[in-house]
Amino acid sequence: MRFFTQRKHFRDLTEQEIIALAISSEEDDARIYRSYAEMLRSDYPASAKVFDGMAAEEDQHRSLLIGLHEQRFGSVIPLIRREHVAGYYARRPIWLIENLGIERIREEAEMMERDAERFYLTAAERSTDTATRKLLGDLAVAEAGHQATAAELEQTYLDPDSQESEQAVSRRQFVLTWVQPGLAGLMDGSVSTLAPIFATAFATQDTWTTFLVGLAASVGAGISMGFTEAASDDGELSGRGSPVKRGLASGVMTTVGGLGHALPYLIPEFWTATSIAFLIVFCELWAIAWIQNRFMDTPFFRAAFQVVLGGSLVLAAGILIGSG
Repeated sequence: MRFFTQRKHFRDLTEQEIIALAISSEEDDARIYRSYAEMLRSDYPASAKVFDGMAAEEDQHRSLLIGLHEQRFGSVIPLIRREHVAGYYARRPIWLIENLGIERIREEAEMMERDAERFYLTAAERSTDTATRKLLGDLAVAEAGHQATAAELEQTYLDPDSQESEQAVSRRQFVLTWVQPGLAGLMDGSVSTLAPIFATAFATQDTWTTFLVGLAASVGAGISMGFTEAASDDGELSGRGSPVKRGLASGVMTTVGGLGHALPYLIPEFWTATSIAFLIVFCELWAIAWIQNRFMDTPFFRAAFQVVLGGSLVLAAGILIGSG
């Protein structure tokens, strides 16, 4: 109902307003593509050229639309933007996309073109005015052409060497932002909580008390590791990425690493719970070795030896302390 919104419905727009809306939308999309290009230029120069080319395409369509408006309605273009029209497709703010990686930015660009094409096609189907229907159909074709242009630009600028280089940069950024702090957290949570959990277990042989100690140690260590990682480096000089992402990865994985061998003590029978906890510890330590080998290029057997030996020493210390 009209009185529930201050925005204008698309069905109420005149042809002049539709053209003006298309012009402002093309301007916004060109600015978004140029923003993407500027963000990517240092690490992904080939992809930056792709977005530069897509922005240039948007400029050409905007120029054609302005020429059409001048021919039919004069040089004064009404001020109407997508946020003024109910149901018109929205664009996500740049700051919600910029830290999500090159592939997510490419997906967002493809979604932008599909949204525009789908909107124009739907609007054309609902239009009863012949001239408006033709205009909306032409705009849909133009948006579909943008997608083809993007593919052509990628073939032009993203040669195999460029793709390989950009994939290497993307993988490095993923490792620095997520894997490295997450691995550090998993190691800390899995290894450092072994001593207090198993010392409590063998000292009290009370599974509920052991679980509470393990829960407290895991959550406390997760909070500590998360804040420490986030506060230690803002990522601007090191290139390690968002401190919030790194802190989240470190904190969550620390908590998960500790809870892995604390949760079995929800089982009331002590030796059953302890046997399962031993098995989980073994799996955790081998998982850490696998991650080091997979993402950090550490030889598997060397990583396994370091992690399993260190974890075994901490586990033995906890059992000896608790048994004494």
